[in-house]
Amino acid sequence: MLQGNAIIGQSGGPTSVINASLCGVIQTCLKHPEAIEKIYGMRYGIEGFMEELLIDLGAQRPDIVEALKTTPSSALGSCRHKMQEQDFAPVLELLKKHNIRYYFLIGGNDTMDTIHRIEAYCRKEGYDLIGVGIPKTVDNDLFATDHTPGFGSAARYVALSVMQAGMLARDMKRVDQFVVFQTVGRSAGWLPAAAACAKKNEDDAPHIILVPERPFEKERFLAEVKAAHQKYGWVSIVCGEGVCYADGTPISATTTNDRFGNKEFGAMGGTSAAISLHQMISKEFGWRGEFQVVESLQMCAADRAVPSDIEEAWACGARAVELAVSSVSGVMVTIERQSSAPYAWSLGTAPLKDVALGEKPMPDEFICEDRYYVTEACLEYLRPLIGELPTYARFEL
Repeated sequence: MLQGNAIIGQSGGPTSVINASLCGVIQTCLKHPEAIEKIYGMRYGIEGFMEELLIDLGAQRPDIVEALKTTPSSALGSCRHKMQEQDFAPVLELLKKHNIRYYFLIGGNDTMDTIHRIEAYCRKEGYDLIGVGIPKTVDNDLFATDHTPGFGSAARYVALSVMQAGMLARDMKRVDQFVVFQTVGRSAGWLPAAAACAKKNEDDAPHIILVPERPFEKERFLAEVKAAHQKYGWVSIVCGEGVCYADGTPISATTTNDRFGNKEFGAMGGTSAAISLHQMISKEFGWRGEFQVVESLQMCAADRAVPSDIEEAWACGARAVELAVSSVSGVMVTIERQSSAPYAWSLGTAPLKDVALGEKPMPDEFICEDRYYVTEACLEYLRPLIGELPTYARFEL
């Protein structure tokens, strides 16, 4: 068993339960003084670590650490730094300086790539370092895990928002004939798909769901909009921010990339997918409508966090430490579904190198072929993660 200090960081966009994972790491590290002497937090991820912005997490009051479970955003601060070759030697020197032997990062694909490369570099240089990744992303596109901590709560945010906005649009259809709700998710449609859980009656929102896994076809889309309007008198559309035409051009027309080469759909250089669809519909039919682009709100709405999501996030952080002190390195903690009804889960692992390179789009059997919507199999997957949704009053006509 290695003896030394541990460090933990958070990377990328937050989720409403990312701090529950942080809590799990801190509380479990404190249970292993035989291996872990001090617990450092890196402020602003690996970027802050290279600036030596550290916080002594072991010195924090227990009540503050416990409260992390229900605290939104990233308590340590985050970054989107892509490691360059010249970064590795200085990082190794800092690891040596602070006697860090246990290295934990909470994040998505790019974060797993970071920890994988650091762990591999240290191994090559003969420095004993155990690196374990803890999954996080509202996009739910991490390879090798049934779902990611944070996705269920973000999915509930989307489902509730579409449900409530749909009721408003239905009752205001003499004023606004359509509403477009946009979710985050550059290459996977898990969040827009979650909106389907809002539908309890045939005319309920949403009527059309656009996911990045399928190319956008303008004429087909407008035909679907027209058909829904003729049937219900209004239209509810949900789209993922990363929906593209067949040639790969985003319907948002964004031209900006982040440091990892990913499209920045919320950045300058283009309009949003929802605004593009709004303009398309208004131009074609002359209707008045709304667009709703909530951006990062679905990543930090702690008031809509799902209790099981908090529990799983904490458990992933705790398991990462247990693996590390058992000398398991180079893996990410995964969630494995045992059953959907009743919902049951367990924890496993996946090699960091596999997670860093892979993505998990929605499977074909979750997406309808004959219309812009999702299948019952998709709903069976989603419902346990979102939890029960409210039932609202409606007059019998």
